[in-house]
Amino acid sequence: MRPPVNKNNFTYLLVALVVMLLGLPLANDLAVASAPLIRSLMFSLLLIIGIWSLRGGERYFTVGMAFVVAGVLLNVLAINIDSRLLFYSSFAAVLGFLLIAIAFTLKQVAFGTEISLNRLVGAVCVYLLLGTIWAVAYSLVDVVSPGSFTGFSPQGGLAWDSEWLYFSFVTMTTLGYGDILPVSATARALAYMQAVFGQFYLAILVAGLVSAYIAKRRRETDN
Repeated sequence: MRPPVNKNNFTYLLVALVVMLLGLPLANDLAVASAPLIRSLMFSLLLIIGIWSLRGGERYFTVGMAFVVAGVLLNVLAINIDSRLLFYSSFAAVLGFLLIAIAFTLKQVAFGTEISLNRLVGAVCVYLLLGTIWAVAYSLVDVVSPGSFTGFSPQGGLAWDSEWLYFSFVTMTTLGYGDILPVSATARALAYMQAVFGQFYLAILVAGLVSAYIAKRRRETDN
């Protein structure tokens, strides 16, 4: 029998995401450590804390744990060894964990008619995870094809910086300040796909929550 899902499981993931999204740019501004070290510590923290959100699903937890172990080890190695292979490998592990976390979270957020705090927290986590995934994707595009973006000079080594998070969420919310611009065809494709996906996600999320609320009220009325 599959163990019941912890009702508070998404809280851990939300905390990890908020710590990373706020901690990484703050640490960069304060220059408390080298940029690669900051990136490594923040991603490792996200992996270690975020894995607890997958405790309710055996397969997700097992695969997620594999990505966590690989990601932490590769991040530690990436601090000391300036290697593109380690960079790609560590980011692949992070992307793998993020995708597993999204799949597990969506499975609980998208289905069902009950409105709970855990479901709302999960919906927020999915949104933040999507923004983080696109930030990593933008960073990788700029590594593979330097000059894919203008208005940004990476300071974190191998094209990673907290400004990728900034650009990702500005794009997903269609805010578009215009200080960082995608230039290459691939970068532009990623940008408009994120903008479209972000708007559709919010629209579908609101519609789903409203439908769940109406269904709940109907059940209460019938009873």
